[in-house]
Amino acid sequence: MKRRLAALAAAAFLIALTGCGQVQDAAEKAVNNGASQVATAAGGEVRKQACALVEDGLISVKEKELLGGLAAGAETAGAPAEITTPLRQIADSGNQVPAESIKALQEACAK
Repeated sequence: MKRRLAALAAAAFLIALTGCGQVQDAAEKAVNNGASQVATAAGGEVRKQACALVEDGLISVKEKELLGGLAAGAETAGAPAEITTPLRQIADSGNQVPAESIKALQEACAK
């Protein structure tokens, strides 16, 4: 009887371990999927804000500062290079925002 009870306990333990592994796998997939969705949403929001700022083609000092701030957020969010490259160029520019960077960003926004 004791052997049978020990065998049942061992079987239950193995089943529990297998179940825990499946639960852990499912949890990891859910976390990764959630993180991916958050990054996609964040990238979309950064793109939306950047596109609104360059829509008219004129960049004020305040808008330049905002675009510079969006550059890091866009890179972190995994926005495509067609967005992050002109944003980074605008952020790194001195007193004069490069017209080609504004144009490149407008073209990326039009897609």
